[in-house]
Amino acid sequence: MMKFRQRLDNGDVLLGQMVLELFTPGIGPMLAACGLDFVIFDMEHGRCDISLLAEMVAACRGSDIFPIARVPDAAYAPLSRALDIGARGIMVPRVESREQAEMIVSQLKYAPAGTRGVALGLAHDLYRAGTADFFARTNEEIAVILLLETEKAFENLDEIVSVTGVDVAWVGQYDLTVSMGIPAQFDHPRFLAAMDALVSACRKHGVAPGFLPPSPEAAVHWIQQGFRVISLGSDISVFLDGVRRFRAHVEQHVETSGKEGGAA
Repeated sequence: MMKFRQRLDNGDVLLGQMVLELFTPGIGPMLAACGLDFVIFDMEHGRCDISLLAEMVAACRGSDIFPIARVPDAAYAPLSRALDIGARGIMVPRVESREQAEMIVSQLKYAPAGTRGVALGLAHDLYRAGTADFFARTNEEIAVILLLETEKAFENLDEIVSVTGVDVAWVGQYDLTVSMGIPAQFDHPRFLAAMDALVSACRKHGVAPGFLPPSPEAAVHWIQQGFRVISLGSDISVFLDGVRRFRAHVEQHVETSGKEGGAA
């Protein structure tokens, strides 16, 4: 199967899901069974810590899912720790400057591209220390994802997205609209202009724009607008929506209250 970053370079649209609650070892393989390309384990807002992340990532081995860790913040030290336990991509929140972006890339890449510390024979290399070509190959396979979610980030948009080694520039839409003083107004002209600006900057610099749309219809819309890395909602939203629709269909066709069961 073609690698995540290879597919980005090919201009493909990649579909996955962000996990904030359902941290069961089966979640990654289940999403793979649904045909998804990646899973993001959220350590910022969800209950996932480094130990739980290690279990989730290990359970993804043997499936085609690409495991990504959303770390708590850019100061999470070291950022590469999540890579050492086997995550293949890192999402970093609240990136607002070129300097931050350069620091993040540096921490996640081995020399000469960066300053990532070397620890071999661990989970990330399946406990088999690699040969000399391991470092360059790993640098090519790891995905760097930056969350842009403030007005300041969008003021510095071109400078951030142009940093070598950035693979995905992801919109944090709720934080962005709050920062802009238009909370949750996703049809506001200023928000839409920011989305257009992101797609344009990403095309200019060969970076993929990413987004978490709330519905299938919204996902189609934003893909058509140029977004190429899409989380199909979150585990919570998809699970709740599925149960609600299941229940509504049953209740539409069967009276479920006020009646006894069948005769004994």
